[in-house]
Amino acid sequence: MSEDHPSPTAYVPAQEPANAPWPQGYPEGYAVVDVETTGLSREDRVISAAVYRLNARAEVEDHWYTLVNPQRDPGPTWIHGLTSETLADAPLFPEIAEELGRRLEGRVLVAHNAVFDWTMIAREYARAGGVPPVRQRLCTIALSKELGLPLPNHKLSSLIAYFGVRQERAHHALDDARVLAEAFAPSLRRAARQGLRLPLLMCRPLTEMSDGTRADPGRAGSAARVGAGMWRQARRLPPSPYPNPGRYEPGGRLAQGMRVAFSGDTSVDRELLEDQACEAGLHVATSVSGLTSLLVTNDPEAATGKLARARRHNTPVVDEAAFTQLLRDVVPAEGAAADPAPER
Repeated sequence: MSEDHPSPTAYVPAQEPANAPWPQGYPEGYAVVDVETTGLSREDRVISAAVYRLNARAEVEDHWYTLVNPQRDPGPTWIHGLTSETLADAPLFPEIAEELGRRLEGRVLVAHNAVFDWTMIAREYARAGGVPPVRQRLCTIALSKELGLPLPNHKLSSLIAYFGVRQERAHHALDDARVLAEAFAPSLRRAARQGLRLPLLMCRPLTEMSDGTRADPGRAGSAARVGAGMWRQARRLPPSPYPNPGRYEPGGRLAQGMRVAFSGDTSVDRELLEDQACEAGLHVATSVSGLTSLLVTNDPEAATGKLARARRHNTPVVDEAAFTQLLRDVVPAEGAAADPAPER
């Protein structure tokens, strides 16, 4: 509940004139989304979804909510409260895909940790043999960072407490979408007053599905798992064509050929960061060794194997924001032409 987490700095809404100027290039509409799922892995399923449609100035147009039969065990019912019995008669995702798509089409998908909601929705569409009609997404975590909001952490409860929004049913998709919409509206207006560039990211359709694999509709409501062939192996990025010049020196510049590893959650889609590193001529490593030039993590105190090995090998560690800045000025390898830095 938001009242249990008061913000150290109370938000005072600004009086905005009806004809206040609005930045050119801002989106024409938004779809504030929340999904509840059976878990967090790529095999997990959506069990409920909610969408609040907002206009260009984040005013609510309408809202929509549905349960979804995941065709398997519903997962942590103590969190979302949705049991197999509750979901047994709910529609399957292919049955709600058209309506959900109609509410997303032509809008920016907005969510708290948007890469998760987008990925879960995109995987459901991929299972159904389709593609969600979304081209861009906006993460309210990234937006709160751009605005410099004085939040104690990046939880949804902290964001809505700052804006004085009251939560009625946490982890219920419709109420989570509602409170996020009510917090996003003043965030967007503040960004507009400051003339900020919104942290929009492209939504690339997933291509991980294998052909001919679908969950058995006859096992709806059971703990059936999708076939082992449904997902392809994790992608392997091409190695850098340049020799490894060694460690990154703190305060210095990255150089083509350096080996970079990632650990933990990122506010920007992990695959996008990896693609940018490859395009800059870096080698993306899946583990940390004595040859690793740099480890990127937003939580340097986390008890992960990569961080433990980084400490053992004295591998330099930077956060995502610093890495993004470093990508803008990568030293070309000897004999290589200098390429422009990849777009954010």
